Amino acid sequence: MAFIAVTMHFRMKKSVIPILLSILFLFSHAFVHAQAEKSKRILFVVTSHGELGSTGKPTGYYLSEVTHPWDVLVDAGYEIDFVSPLGGKAPVTAFNMEDPVNRKFWQNETYRHRIENTMKPEDVNPLEYAAIHYAGGHGTMWDFPGDTLLAEIAAEIYEQNGIVSAVCHGPAGLLNIRLSDGSYLVSGRRVNAFTNEEEVAAGLDGVVPFLLEDGLRERGAIYEKSAPWQKHIAVDGRLVTGQNPASAHAVGEAVAKQLRELLSE
Repeated sequence: MAFIAVTMHFRMKKSVIPILLSILFLFSHAFVHAQAEKSKRILFVVTSHGELGSTGKPTGYYLSEVTHPWDVLVDAGYEIDFVSPLGGKAPVTAFNMEDPVNRKFWQNETYRHRIENTMKPEDVNPLEYAAIHYAGGHGTMWDFPGDTLLAEIAAEIYEQNGIVSAVCHGPAGLLNIRLSDGSYLVSGRRVNAFTNEEEVAAGLDGVVPFLLEDGLRERGAIYEKSAPWQKHIAVDGRLVTGQNPASAHAVGEAVAKQLRELLSE
């Protein structure tokens, strides 16, 4: 009887091993598939704020600061989703259809639908994204800094080896991103954004709630810049920032390059 019991136990173990291997294979396949899906999705953040202080003038996200990085990253094979602090239709400014990239984006029914029906932050799963990009536009100065959920999403993407990028006034969204060790994301890192000189030249230094360059310096960022309206990007590891609309395309290229390098590791 003891021999029969041992034999049956051995046979049961042999029959269980293939099942366990099959489960392990399925789990590994699902994990690899999920990682591959994540690696091909990027989250763009746009403002929900449509009023330029008390001027009575409209504002919103700056169209080319969405479209030019979008163009580079979609061509590189990435899928773009959009989120805004309030969700829904995001206000747009600098609506220039003479720019062929703007026109290409606006005529793309899929992406136009997405940006006119942005997700709310609570609907975002950070695990699905390889990068997050904060587009600019003066509206960001009012609603990006105080959005704690967006800051948490960005921190989680960054800490899962993702990339954080921003251009022009988009870095307003970086100001209050804290990492799990309590430090600010921008502290001790090279960044740039819309400069004090550019804000003065735009005549809006007395309208915006604060000067972005000053805010980044106060957070401990190593702020760098070029002359007003010149292209300038700063790349510090997986943090990519651009100074103004002229820098938007280069920010997209830098993000694409960083993603290629991460995938090759």
